[in-house]
Amino acid sequence: MKIKASLISDKVSSNSEEAHNLFAAQRFGEKAGEKIVYSLSEALFLFEERKMEIFDYKNKVLNEKEIEKRFERIDKKFRTKYVVFSNLRKKSYIVKSALKYGADFRVYEKGVSVEKGHSKWICFSIQESQIMSWQDFSSKNRVAHSTKKALLLAVVDEEEDVSYFEIHWIKP
Repeated sequence: MKIKASLISDKVSSNSEEAHNLFAAQRFGEKAGEKIVYSLSEALFLFEERKMEIFDYKNKVLNEKEIEKRFERIDKKFRTKYVVFSNLRKKSYIVKSALKYGADFRVYEKGVSVEKGHSKWICFSIQESQIMSWQDFSSKNRVAHSTKKALLLAVVDEEEDVSYFEIHWIKP
């Protein structure tokens, strides 16, 4: 049975039994009181995997084009982030929001429990055509270093293929 989720403002959430079961089994979403709240990437991923239906505030079921259009209005970088999220989840990584760190995602090594372990990477998603200054690169690296995580740059090309670059600080 599909999760029935609501898109209200910029949040997708559900309090269904299916949502709680999927959270317990695969760590999709975050608990917020009685509800499971999903990132936009998680919501579209679950929709595409046919595990979720998304309703608007008028209780109308949204189709894929409507969902993508609304999510892109909420977040201009949504498509790039979604490509990275989907790529990592399909490779069995647990991917969580890193908004409080100013990054796109926290990525957990395969097999690590989100409750007991820490994410290994802090991930930033960028378009291949995007120009990144040394200051921007340095600030991303500082965020990763200050959170004791490796920096993972996910570069998305025009065909939506993703290349990953892992960056570490080295003490000479």
